[in-house]
Amino acid sequence: MPKQVDHRERREVIARALWRVVEQRGVTQLTMREVAQEAGISLGQLQHYFASREAMLTFAMDFAAEQTALRVDRGLRELGDRPHPRDVLRLMLTEMLPLHADARATSRMSAAYVLEALHDENVHARARGGLLQGRALVEQLVRQAIADGHIAPDRDPVTETDLLLALTGFTTLLELDVITPQGVLTAVDRHLDRLFTGEGRGEGSGKGSSSARADGRS
Repeated sequence: MPKQVDHRERREVIARALWRVVEQRGVTQLTMREVAQEAGISLGQLQHYFASREAMLTFAMDFAAEQTALRVDRGLRELGDRPHPRDVLRLMLTEMLPLHADARATSRMSAAYVLEALHDENVHARARGGLLQGRALVEQLVRQAIADGHIAPDRDPVTETDLLLALTGFTTLLELDVITPQGVLTAVDRHLDRLFTGEGRGEGSGKGSSSARADGRS
């Protein structure tokens, strides 16, 4: 009998090949032919799954977002049943930064997607929608932390959310070796220490384990 092809698995293989092209050769080399060669399939086979470069890139970006979400979910389970909001926010921020191999791949994929979004209205709308959804989640966590007394009540949740997301701007400095991973983690922790009052949180809770996870994968 002919071997059954798992179409989802084949799409993921193509997405990872696309990531490797972006990571190793840059977004300028991101053509369907280059991705097909990297994936070890013919251009015709790739076009069977993706009719256009945009469709291929969109799936790869969606897959990257799924992988980031899975890493965050694993981290949340490690934090226990009732993690402190500071630790949840720290986990989310560090997984969006290129601090280990998996995060570097998804981060570079995101950078390529943003460049595409600047010149394609459909990609722009999709990318903007995903970022708005992520931003809403962070703001929800900040608002709940204020309501629970972990963050001072006079803090503006909108501004604090914007400042937290601005920390992901360390990506460029990391990629160009302007700042070290430990320097980024120190800056993130310093910002979170200033934001949170420390009420209801054990001394040093979560910091050590989160740092170890962020630093330990390369």
